[in-house]
Amino acid sequence: MVKNHGEDKIYGKTKTELNEKSRLNKPNSFVSGVLVLTISNLLVKMAGLLFKIPMNYIVGDTGMGYYNSAYSVYSFFYMLSTSGLPIAISVMVSENRAQAKLTAAKAVYRIALIIFVLTGLAVCLLMFFGASPLARLIKSDRSYISIAVIAPTMLFICISSAIRGYFQGCGNMVPTAVSQLIEAVGKLLVGIAAASYAIGKGYEIHIIAAYAASGLTIGSIGGWIYLALARIIRRDKDLMSDNLNIINDRPQTKDVIARFIKISLPVTLSSSVMSLTNMIDTALIQRILQGSGMTEEAAATLFGNYTSLAVPMFNLPPVFVYPIAYSLVPAISSSLAAADYQKAREKTEASLRYSFIIGLPCALGMAVLADQILCLFYKESSAHLASPLLTCLAPSSFFVCILAVTNSVLQGSGKEKLPVISMLCGAVVKCVSSVVLLEHFGIIGAPLSTFICYLVVTVINMAFVAKHIGIELTFVKSLLKPLVSSFGCCAAAAFTYDMTAEYIGSKLSCAIAIIAAVGIYMFLILFSGAVTKNEIMAILGNNKKDFDNRKDNKIEYKRTQEQTQN
Repeated sequence: MVKNHGEDKIYGKTKTELNEKSRLNKPNSFVSGVLVLTISNLLVKMAGLLFKIPMNYIVGDTGMGYYNSAYSVYSFFYMLSTSGLPIAISVMVSENRAQAKLTAAKAVYRIALIIFVLTGLAVCLLMFFGASPLARLIKSDRSYISIAVIAPTMLFICISSAIRGYFQGCGNMVPTAVSQLIEAVGKLLVGIAAASYAIGKGYEIHIIAAYAASGLTIGSIGGWIYLALARIIRRDKDLMSDNLNIINDRPQTKDVIARFIKISLPVTLSSSVMSLTNMIDTALIQRILQGSGMTEEAAATLFGNYTSLAVPMFNLPPVFVYPIAYSLVPAISSSLAAADYQKAREKTEASLRYSFIIGLPCALGMAVLADQILCLFYKESSAHLASPLLTCLAPSSFFVCILAVTNSVLQGSGKEKLPVISMLCGAVVKCVSSVVLLEHFGIIGAPLSTFICYLVVTVINMAFVAKHIGIELTFVKSLLKPLVSSFGCCAAAAFTYDMTAEYIGSKLSCAIAIIAAVGIYMFLILFSGAVTKNEIMAILGNNKKDFDNRKDNKIEYKRTQEQTQN
């Protein structure tokens, strides 16, 4: 060992240089983390679909109406309690870890864990003892048992969120992905088994719905147990993996809490606004339907049909855009920090085009083949009832894809308060349009009001992004080519279905039509030049140049390690 300018050197390499080589040598952990979460999200969505399909047969639309009424209450409290703080934990742990402030990172986690335990316990008690008032608030009195059954979920989900935030801050996405999958599988298996048991006992439909809701609670307990064990087993391995120098710097609790609030509050508000809107929508739908002369059970049936068949399909396309949205926050932040505004614009423009390319065909395809797609999974009586709702709701999924990107761009550029403004505007529009449209058109007013809501929010967000990032999207390449290609794939799907349905049946024809549509669309967007392979890889930061650089760094660092050992 020799000294050089006050810093230890190992065969000509300082610890700082070695640490940098270690960082560069590693695979792109962010991209691999996004890939892990993408696969997890797809599996979770699949598990959710596998839950709703048999439940549609077991408890019907009425039972799912009570279940989803309780779930809308849970979703609001879930977003209010857990949407912002995990991001704050992740950011703060990541910052301290990068600066080798391991003591500070662990302090952040401990403080966050205490906050989450207290928050989860408070919300759990509120939902359990306030189940009846909450059920009356959403005009679904008989769903109070389901709300009470779901209540303990909040405690375990909050604790799990703290641990997930810690692991994500350490760059390890696997525990988050696995725990989410455990929760989904628990909801699937336990929920179906419990509902089947309740039916065998001859319980009333709202009691059966509560038994089905128990799967959510058991699944959350399973996810929490896995995360707790992962934290115990791994200890501080993830935290220390990139650091050669350790700085003992314990932050003040009040400073940590203040930073939590600063980071998490805008995210929590923007997320909770739409969750609150959905809960209000739940109350409005059933209240207005009952006001028109329907019984509570009949209103619950229509609501259950809408939320169990149309809404899950509407939520599928954005799953493919969220990984790009996740990658944008650090990408935009780093570009702006380096005053590279052109690069920030390029990433934003490319990501928006990517959301167009994914969102447009999915939205139009679901609208065109709504009845056939629903019949592919659900019993025909429920599918036929829900297909007009999905046709009206499907275009909104395109706007959700754009929102995922624009929200990330604004958060990454330090304008995290702006999505709150757009979401509040959307919430007001949603409530007003729901009242008007539900009274005039019945249940079909729900997807129509959702479309208007997301259209308004998207326009406002795009205006914010254009102002602060200065994007210049070309109409032909960004929108016209994907739109024409989407029409082409929809025409191919409809033609294929019409040509084959008479001979091989509706379900098989639908599957073949979807495959044909995907093939035609991929050909059209590549042929038209709407997107290239290099552009997609560049969005993910996984182009050939980056790969070659990581390869060179890996070889050089390996050589340095061998010299050190010798």
